[in-house]
Amino acid sequence: MGGCFSKPKPVELKIEVVLPEKERGKEELLAGGKGSPRTYQGNGTARHFHADERLPAPHPYPSAQDCVEAAVCHVKDLENGQMREVELGWGKVLLVKDNGEFHALGHKCPHYGAPLVKGVLSRGRVRCPWHGACFNISTGDLEDFPGLDSLHKFQVKIEKEKVYVRASKQALQLQRRTKVMAKCISPSAGHSSSTNVLIVGAGAAGLVCAETLRQEGFSDRIVLCTLDRHLPYDRPKLSKSLDAQPEQLALRPKEFFRAYGIEVLTEAQVVTVDVRNKKVVFKDGFKLEYSKLLLAPGSSPKTLSCKGKEVENVFTIRTPEDANRVVRLARGRNAVVVGAGFLGMEVAAYLTEKAHSVSVVELEETPFRRFLGERVGRALMKMFENNRVKFYMQTEVSELRAQEGKLKEVVLKSSKVVRADVCVVGIGAVPATGFLRQSSINLDSRGFIPVNKMMQTNVPGVFAAGDAVTFPLAWRNNRKVNIPHWQMAHAQGRVAAQNMLAQEAEISTVPYLWTAMFGKSLRYAGYGEGFDDVIIQGDLEELKFVAFYTKGDEVIAVASMNYDPIVSKVAEVLASGRAIRKREVELFVLHSKTGDMSWLTGKGS
Repeated sequence: MGGCFSKPKPVELKIEVVLPEKERGKEELLAGGKGSPRTYQGNGTARHFHADERLPAPHPYPSAQDCVEAAVCHVKDLENGQMREVELGWGKVLLVKDNGEFHALGHKCPHYGAPLVKGVLSRGRVRCPWHGACFNISTGDLEDFPGLDSLHKFQVKIEKEKVYVRASKQALQLQRRTKVMAKCISPSAGHSSSTNVLIVGAGAAGLVCAETLRQEGFSDRIVLCTLDRHLPYDRPKLSKSLDAQPEQLALRPKEFFRAYGIEVLTEAQVVTVDVRNKKVVFKDGFKLEYSKLLLAPGSSPKTLSCKGKEVENVFTIRTPEDANRVVRLARGRNAVVVGAGFLGMEVAAYLTEKAHSVSVVELEETPFRRFLGERVGRALMKMFENNRVKFYMQTEVSELRAQEGKLKEVVLKSSKVVRADVCVVGIGAVPATGFLRQSSINLDSRGFIPVNKMMQTNVPGVFAAGDAVTFPLAWRNNRKVNIPHWQMAHAQGRVAAQNMLAQEAEISTVPYLWTAMFGKSLRYAGYGEGFDDVIIQGDLEELKFVAFYTKGDEVIAVASMNYDPIVSKVAEVLASGRAIRKREVELFVLHSKTGDMSWLTGKGS
């Protein structure tokens, strides 16, 4: 953890932590800690896995010359509940004072590098201002998502009214810590037709499930299978950065999966699940038996059903290859995007600097209307129009016309003909659960897999998570919802893994998502379906605002641009179980032209 005050005691546990390559330089992380034997009940027999089965590391403790120590402030410089970035020579540290105690942690969120000092401190954790990830201030551990890694925790001592922080130089430069994980000790790994845990789908839910099992000491076989040809990658980046290459998007490098014995089967399609015999069959005929199963197949993009739908150069963005081809074809040419939701608008924004022209076709009156409401949607639409994007609203595509097989024109129901060399379709998605129709796993009328708070399906030992599930949303009276967001998939993958290990965890996270267009970010927390009013504070034209979505007397969601950290603040209040009343927000807007948010830290309303 980077602590180096006393002479290290003999260490029982040697740990090697394998780090993703991207954004991390070549530093290796040194970590040390103690592991207790864990028990896992697999196939009816308890097995104990001990610390010495973990991965060896060259130096479990940093030596004195690897450490840096400095006085960073006077004890009275920080009030309770305050955070400050302090310089330690080799890097910065986040210093936190909470309940009279000082804590020192990594200062950047490991997800996308947000400065945590601008985040929200509450209930013993700090929440990232950008995307809502939460870190325990006592341990540095990641407690809510997105992202995979935790923060380093540094040693603090008080001497003569001064606060000293001591840290390993490498930890300071690295700014992230991968939790200690077990490795696989199953003798059959890699070459047998049975696995202890099978995970169908290698998005955020599948990967977090596998990592959580290893973090919890599970060392039996784990197989992760995916339709993709790539190892798990950062899918939300696809539509925001269409040029990104697979290796830039990878969530973990190849060595990580090898080190921790997480087997990944790429381009592997499951065609049937036989729950009675606990067996899945793949398209190529390969059969695999499992003891526990996680279904996280995600969704399949909807396609156009109009005349000419088979012409070339019409895409849904599902893989890095799709995204890369769209950029290549759009360069200096005419691009049409069908659908003004998150994916469509992100693609349109990205293509404005590459394409000759960008047009957006949408059935609603304004972009994002159902999600963000009329006024916010209109303000965002204006930003796009200022960036040369042409909108065709309240219409849809009636025909795609080709020349020599390749797309040339998009014909709209309004009879308008739009020139197009490439077309991206972003009109929503359906759960990719067709392969479950013949199984006894329940699907609802729309094809979603209903689960309980523990991510269990109707079949014992079969769990489901991610975009393909409906689950009870705790803070909306356990209403059964589908929330196809990246952060939610992480949280559900973790809960599924905990319950595979009989830990009785329940999903309770507050939904959090974001979008980025023209270098501007919009953040959103909550679940706003069915909102009946929107209260806006700030300036919509300047795109510096916060919008509160209310239903009856209650705030059910919040969105903001250039108004950090209000979305994280609201998420933290909702996560604490406190309701935010509409009248509180109305008073805030009435009296607070300064943007003061102290009312939100509310000690009860």
